Amino acid sequence: MEAWSQFVQLLFSGLTVGSIYALVALGFVITYSVTGILNLAQGDFAMLGALFCITFVNSGVPFVLAIGLSIMAVMAIGGLFERLAIQPARRSSVAVLIIITIGVSFVFRGIALLVWGTDPYALRPFTGNEALRMFGAVIQWQSVWAIAISVVSFIALHLFFNRTYLGKAVSACVINPFAARLMGIDIRKMSLGAIAVSAGLGALAGIIIAPISGASYDMGMMIGLKAFIAAVVGGLTNAPAAIAGAFLVGMLESFAEGYLSSGYKEAISFGLLLLVLFFMPNGLFAKMTGKRV
Repeated sequence: MEAWSQFVQLLFSGLTVGSIYALVALGFVITYSVTGILNLAQGDFAMLGALFCITFVNSGVPFVLAIGLSIMAVMAIGGLFERLAIQPARRSSVAVLIIITIGVSFVFRGIALLVWGTDPYALRPFTGNEALRMFGAVIQWQSVWAIAISVVSFIALHLFFNRTYLGKAVSACVINPFAARLMGIDIRKMSLGAIAVSAGLGALAGIIIAPISGASYDMGMMIGLKAFIAAVVGGLTNAPAAIAGAFLVGMLESFAEGYLSSGYKEAISFGLLLLVLFFMPNGLFAKMTGKRV
């Protein structure tokens, strides 16, 4: 029974971490699909979302409103990032654009260090500190919230891309940018929207994980790196595949930490990345659906 309870505990831990990676990985996929850019500052949107939310809550703003304001603030920052850093360099090489995103990541971390300092911050759980007991395992309600909000976000994005005019316009830019221009779709606006939405997803991920692991100025680096691994492992141009890759990485890390040692967690993630790049560079699940977004 003890082995079973440990398995359930690790399963929920993997699903929780995987849901966070999935939200950030979706940001990678949306940005890359629409703009062709690997935004390596994606993880820092999670850091900004968490720290903004903590600041708003500590200032007396109602919790739900603080979440909404934080997401909107980070989306605005994402829009400024696209207008001021990405758009002027759109004709540059891919390597230059990636270096720009790395530089912006350092800028975000530097500003966060100046504003919030080096001390970690805590955000209260969404629904108190009581735990849920299941099959002998103790599951935090925040983990349930993380999984549930992530699933709702995935469904909402699916409906957005498949049922709304704006979502179909974004998909058109992905499938054939030239044809999209002929149909009167403004590619520049779609680029702005893609990065703003990606920033919002990152902010949501940071807010969800902050009650579990805390928040600090450098938290985005590791989240972004693991989400990037998840996106590459699943399929960088395929949203469902990236989500599957994120949950796979989260589960592998959780079970490696529980049954082996925490020191193996990063090694397994990076090892999986190398294996995929060597043998299946398009991703493990790249063919799970015909749609790229």
